[in-house]
Amino acid sequence: MRVFKFGGASVKDADGIKNVYDVLQKVGYEDVILVVSAMGKTTNALEVVIKNYFEKSTELNSSVQEIKKYHNQILLDLFEDENHEVFAAVNAQFTELEYFLAHNKSPNYNFVYDQVVSFGELISTNILSHFMNFMGIQTQWLDVRNFIKTNANYRDAEVDWETTQQNISKNVPRKQLNITQGFLGADENNFTTTLGREGSDYTAGIFAYCLNAESVTIWKDVPGVMNADPRYFENASLLNQISYREAIELAFYGATVIHPKTLQPLQKKEIPLYVKSFVNPLLKGTCVSKGVDLEPQYPCFIVKREQLLISLSSIDFSFIMEENISEIFGLFHEFKIKVNLIQNSAISFSVCVEDKFGNFSELNAILSKKFKVEYSENVTLYTIRHFTEEAAQTVEANKEVLLKQVSRETMQIVTKELN
Repeated sequence: MRVFKFGGASVKDADGIKNVYDVLQKVGYEDVILVVSAMGKTTNALEVVIKNYFEKSTELNSSVQEIKKYHNQILLDLFEDENHEVFAAVNAQFTELEYFLAHNKSPNYNFVYDQVVSFGELISTNILSHFMNFMGIQTQWLDVRNFIKTNANYRDAEVDWETTQQNISKNVPRKQLNITQGFLGADENNFTTTLGREGSDYTAGIFAYCLNAESVTIWKDVPGVMNADPRYFENASLLNQISYREAIELAFYGATVIHPKTLQPLQKKEIPLYVKSFVNPLLKGTCVSKGVDLEPQYPCFIVKREQLLISLSSIDFSFIMEENISEIFGLFHEFKIKVNLIQNSAISFSVCVEDKFGNFSELNAILSKKFKVEYSENVTLYTIRHFTEEAAQTVEANKEVLLKQVSRETMQIVTKELN
């Protein structure tokens, strides 16, 4: 069995749905399971619904109606007959959403979040399944919550692998096209859970592991994995192959390649993962598998903007020792500040961090009581895997280099734009 994952961008409108059909015609669909995300920006729209729900906003109903209108237009563009059963099926799902919003008693934000956002995937797969049947490809729609079982850690649930393995291996039909939802699971009480960051890719990895799949393919609007973000680098090139280890390394440094939790189950059974273009589905794309780290052997660039470079030094020139560093990292954890680079000497300690939640001012007040604190805002962190001097010069050109760190395979450079 092959596992295909289609993200929100690939099913954002009627043309996207039709293109999925065209892709399947070209690459085959027998013994395939499609893992599909919510359409377009539906998850964002459902997050607005959740915000309105908790704030008891008068906009709650209209925010739901906007999502309903968006999906209804896609239905009208796909199906000639407004009496087609899909209209009633999708309307029933919106009725279920509205019922939950009217009758839910739980004040737990994360619980409500998972119950509400799940309708994005449930509706998108319902529409896709009906359209494939309409076009002559018989499908089996699977409710992923009957297969992937998790704990009750809403918004970042952990998979119960033993139960999930039994459910999937015994109950997923073979020799046909199955369609299911990414991102979702269910706890022991059958409440919906979500799997956290890159949850739909992870879903594909879970099914592949449990089915001993031939491969996983993630369909994107790019030809595959590039060695750099084309928005920042003019000569970004396609990587034909990446090893599991290299993909995990790139992800660790911030590349949006494949999340490590997606790769881990695939790596255990050496199931190859392909990243391919849904625009040109017959192109080879990129293969992530066991083997050479990179092919071709290009430097890989990862860019993190809007970083904060913090330098701490002891006020009395004493050494910064393990107990100081432990205390500093404890504070970073407490204030939800993500550390992306560390460099230290005897009496100073520098870190490049992400202050995603805007907590640095409060943290700085605490640190300043024990350390001399200097910092530079809005810096950029470049990470170059398999670096060369030429690659480093490309990054450093027309910039002030604030910090540079080099290991065997990786160079990290913190820069500030020159005025």
